Amino acid sequence: MPGSGKKEKAEGQVNELSGTVHGPVVQARDVHGGIHLHHASVPLPKPGQLPPAGALVGRAAVLARLDAMRARQSEAGVPMVVVVSGPPGIGKTAVALHWSQRRRAGFPDGQLFADLQGHATADSPVQPTEVLGRFIRAFGIAPERIPAGLAERSALYQSLVAERRLVVVLDDALSAAQVGPLLPASVNSVAVVTSRWRLAGLLARGARAVHLDRLATDASLELLERTVGEDRVREDPRAARELAELCARLPLALCVAAARLAARPHWPLAGMVEALANERQRLTALSVEDDMTIRAALTLSYQGLALPEAARLYRLLGLFPAVTFDGRAAAAMAGLPFAEVRLLLEVLLDANLLEDVPGGGYRFHDLTRLHAGELAEREDPPAARDEAVRRALDWFLDGAAAANRTAMPYRRVRRDAVVFDPAEPLTFADAAEALDWLEREFHNLRAAARTAFERGLFPLAWQLVDGMWPLFLHRGHHAERLEVDLLGLAAARAASDSHAEAKMLNRAGMALRTLGRLDEAADHFGRALEIWRREGNAQRVSGALRRLGFVERDRGRTGQAVALFEEALEGYRAEGVPRKIALALCDLGDALIGQGRQEEAVARLMEARRLLASEPDEYNRARVLILLGRARLDDPAAAAGLLEEGLRNMRRIGSDTGEAEALKALGDLAVRDGRPRDARGHYERARDLLLRHGADVTWLTGLLEGLAGA
Repeated sequence: MPGSGKKEKAEGQVNELSGTVHGPVVQARDVHGGIHLHHASVPLPKPGQLPPAGALVGRAAVLARLDAMRARQSEAGVPMVVVVSGPPGIGKTAVALHWSQRRRAGFPDGQLFADLQGHATADSPVQPTEVLGRFIRAFGIAPERIPAGLAERSALYQSLVAERRLVVVLDDALSAAQVGPLLPASVNSVAVVTSRWRLAGLLARGARAVHLDRLATDASLELLERTVGEDRVREDPRAARELAELCARLPLALCVAAARLAARPHWPLAGMVEALANERQRLTALSVEDDMTIRAALTLSYQGLALPEAARLYRLLGLFPAVTFDGRAAAAMAGLPFAEVRLLLEVLLDANLLEDVPGGGYRFHDLTRLHAGELAEREDPPAARDEAVRRALDWFLDGAAAANRTAMPYRRVRRDAVVFDPAEPLTFADAAEALDWLEREFHNLRAAARTAFERGLFPLAWQLVDGMWPLFLHRGHHAERLEVDLLGLAAARAASDSHAEAKMLNRAGMALRTLGRLDEAADHFGRALEIWRREGNAQRVSGALRRLGFVERDRGRTGQAVALFEEALEGYRAEGVPRKIALALCDLGDALIGQGRQEEAVARLMEARRLLASEPDEYNRARVLILLGRARLDDPAAAAGLLEEGLRNMRRIGSDTGEAEALKALGDLAVRDGRPRDARGHYERARDLLLRHGADVTWLTGLLEGLAGA
C-alpha cells in the first residue's frame, strides 16, 4: 500500500506503518495460518488485424464449405489450414476476409493478417521470419525481446498462440515454405492461406483446398447491379451478360468495368461492351487470358479518367519504389501539393484502380501496378520517370532523417544525397511518433534502399539504411536488420566512400553481435577501426574500440573489455564529447563491477551521472542509476534508493529490459541483505517480465533454484 504512513489503535493495541512502502501490505489484529499474496498477471493484448473485406457475391457455397470445415475441426480437435487458390482477380482475398470477419466471434483471442507479397512487383516476397516478428509484436511483446532466428521466433510464436482461438489470414503466398512457420499449432485456431498456386506442400501435410472458379453469370450480374444499379442492368440484360463474359466473370475486372459505368450514368452498357471488345483485341499479345481480361478493363478505366492529373498520377505510382504509399509520399513523387494529390487518389480509388489499406494508405493489386507501370513506360519520357522515382526515394530519406532528429536529437544523420527536397516535409511531435513512423514504413524504407542500390544511387542507398538505426535500436527487427545493414555496406563500398563504409561496418557488426556471431562482429569492428585510424578520426576510433569491448565482454574476457573501454574513454576525453564520455564510463563501470572493483566503478559512474544530467538521453540516465545501485551493494539503503529510482524511470520510458535489469539488481541486494523471500519476489517478477517477451531466462532460473527452500 503506497503512502507515507498509517496508524490504527484498537483496545490498547497500536498498529503502525511508517516510511515509504512499496508492494502489498496486510494490516490485521490477529493472523492465523499463512498469508498468500497474489499479483494479477497482465493479459496479452488481442490482435485485430483483419482489413476491410470488400465486395463479395456468388460465394455462398464456398463460405458454407469453410463453415463445415470449421465444424469438423472442432469435433476432431486438430489444427485447421485452408488454402484458397485461384487465378489473379478471382476474389481469393475477399473470400478469406469475408469468412474470417463473419466468424470472428469464434476467434475471441485475436485475428492476425499478413500480406506475403508472393507476386508483388515492387518488393520481394516477405520472409516468414519477418512476419513472425510482426505477429509476436501484435501480442504486445517488446521488439527488443523478440529473438532473431527463425526457429526461436517460431517457438515463441507457437508458445503465444498455444491454447488460443485465433484466425490467421496469410494472403498472397508464394510457397508452402513461406507459409509453414506461420501456421498456428493450436487445435482451436484456423489459418486461411490465399495463393495463385495450389500449394501442394501444404495439402500433403493435411491442409484443405478450396479452389475458386469464375463467378456464375447471375453472380456477375449481381456484382454489376451493386455498382451501376439494377435499373441499368435490367434495361439491357443482353449487354450486361456480354459484359460479364468479356470480363471473364472475374470479380476484379467486373469491379473495374462497373466503376467506369458508375462514373457515367448516361452511358449505355452496350457502349462499354463495344469498348471492352475493341480493347481486348489490342491486348491479344498477352499470353494469359485472365491477365488480358483484367488489363483490358483497367485500360478502359484509365482512359475514362476525366482529369489528366489523375491519369499521370496513376502512371507514376506504377513506378513507386515500395508496395504501399500514403498521400504525402504520392504528392512528393508527383511533385504536387498534398491537398491536390489527396483528391486525385480518391478519384483513382473510386475507379477501382487503387485499394485502400488500414491506416489511410493505398496499394495496387499487383496486376494494376504492372498495368500502370507499363503505361508510364509508354507515355512518359525516361527523364520524367527517373525524376518521379528519385522524388519518392528522396522523400523516404528526408522522412527518415526527420525521424532521427526527433527520436535521437544527439545523432548526426546525413541526407546530402537528397536532390528533391519535399515541399511538405514530415514532422514528428515526439520520439514515439517518429519511431512509429519508422516502424510503419520499415518495409517501404527497405524496398526504397534496394531500389536506390539497383539504380546505382549508392549514397542514397546507404543513407537510407543509416536512417533506420533508431528503429533497430529501440524496436528490434533483429532478423531483418542484418540484411539491411549489409545492403548499406555494399552501397557504401560501391560509392567508394570510406567514411560511409566504416559506419556501415559498425552497423553490420552490431547486427552480427546481436545474433551471437561474435567473431564476425569483431572482424567488422576491426575493419572499421582501420578506416577510422587511416582517416585520423579520433572520436570514431574510440567508438570502434568501445564496440570491440562489447565483444570481449560478451566472450567473458572482462579484463580485455576493461582495457578497451579505458582506451575509448581516453579518446573521448581528448575530443571533449560529454555524452560519449558518459557512455564509456557506464560501460567501464559495468565491467569493473563484474571484476569486483566496486569503489572504482562508483567513481566512474558518478561522473557519468553528472555528465548525463544535461543530455537528452533518458535511458542512459536510468541505466547509470541501476549501475550505481549494483556498485553500492555494501550500503543497502543507498543501493535500494538508486535501484528503485532507476526502476521507476525504466518503467516510465517503457524499457522492459531496463526494468528487468533493475529487478535483478534488487534481488541481488535482497540476497546480500539476508532477505531470500524478497529476492525471490524480485527475481520472479524479472523472470515473468522477460518470459513475456521471449527472452532467455536461464540465468534467472538458476538464481531462483539457488533460493529453493530459503
